[in-house]
Amino acid sequence: MPPPSPASLSNRYILAVDDRPDNLMLLKMMLESAGYRMELADNGPAALAQIQKAQPDLVILDVMMPGMSGYEVTQKIRNDPQLPYIPILLISAHERSSVVKGLDAGADDFIRKPVELDELQARVRSLLRLKQSLDQQENFISCLTHDLRTPLIACDRMVDLVQQGVFGEIPPSVKEALAGVSSSNQNLLQMLNNLLEVYCYEMGEKTLSFIAVDVQALVTEVVTELNPLALEKQLKLTCDWQTEVREWRCDRMELRRVFTNLISNAIKFTDTGSVTVSGTSDPKTLLIEIQDTGVGIAEADQAQIFERFKQTNHNRSGHGLGLHLCQQVMQAHDGELSVRSQPGQGSTFTISLPLSST
Repeated sequence: MPPPSPASLSNRYILAVDDRPDNLMLLKMMLESAGYRMELADNGPAALAQIQKAQPDLVILDVMMPGMSGYEVTQKIRNDPQLPYIPILLISAHERSSVVKGLDAGADDFIRKPVELDELQARVRSLLRLKQSLDQQENFISCLTHDLRTPLIACDRMVDLVQQGVFGEIPPSVKEALAGVSSSNQNLLQMLNNLLEVYCYEMGEKTLSFIAVDVQALVTEVVTELNPLALEKQLKLTCDWQTEVREWRCDRMELRRVFTNLISNAIKFTDTGSVTVSGTSDPKTLLIEIQDTGVGIAEADQAQIFERFKQTNHNRSGHGLGLHLCQQVMQAHDGELSVRSQPGQGSTFTISLPLSST
């Protein structure tokens, strides 16, 4: 994908924030001459209110402002999960202003006064190119997942109809081939669904519905649903609930997604023995553990299995999205997901749910 041309970056909306009117007018003149649309704010709270009204393509912030500094405004923008990514350029007249502090707060670039026209316009173009590139990537992922799901679902339904004999009797060899097609199609569809969910979480576009959920009943429901997979491998799948705590406020479908992923993974990576789901609690935390007697996970892999697209070296590893998505769900619920494991001795995944949230 070629980089955006300067012409394609014109007419972008830039918010400039400075407590000195003369500085604001200078920035306005410098950037409007390059074709940008400018809005001005003379303090941090006014800038944040303006961003909520109309999200700019770039924010230029003076560092030293009374009441709320540019560092503080930057942090508030970055900590707002409802805002998309907005590039931030910090600007200061003081040599002692900390570049490190600004970048750690979430700024993307730093420029000092007196500002040279060419340098300012070059930095603005650079940040707007970054914004446009990220926006294009997000749109590409969203379109890719949605547009691919439609034909996959249609294909899956057609294969199912053929398998049912709707279009006539089919020989055993064709049935076997169709089963393979159906399985591959389901795997691809699951991967796309996971990719779309991860995208929604990471872009802050996931909407959760928090209600009081009977967690023990939910765990039992998932265990019952997955028990046929365990029986097929002659594994013992059990649920051992040892706490009186049952209800917890959460998004039921998302918590169910986590239980399903972790328990099905435990079955997948266990050839002999058992998978046990247990529930315990202390005054502050509800703990749910999924323990298996499977192949285990090497210590080097444990540090990265919750990262997206990170896979272990085991030949049954998936696409590296499932555990990352589980971690995203837990973080959205202020919970934690961790693992203890030794190769050849099984794994234990622990879900920690804060009871203060119930």
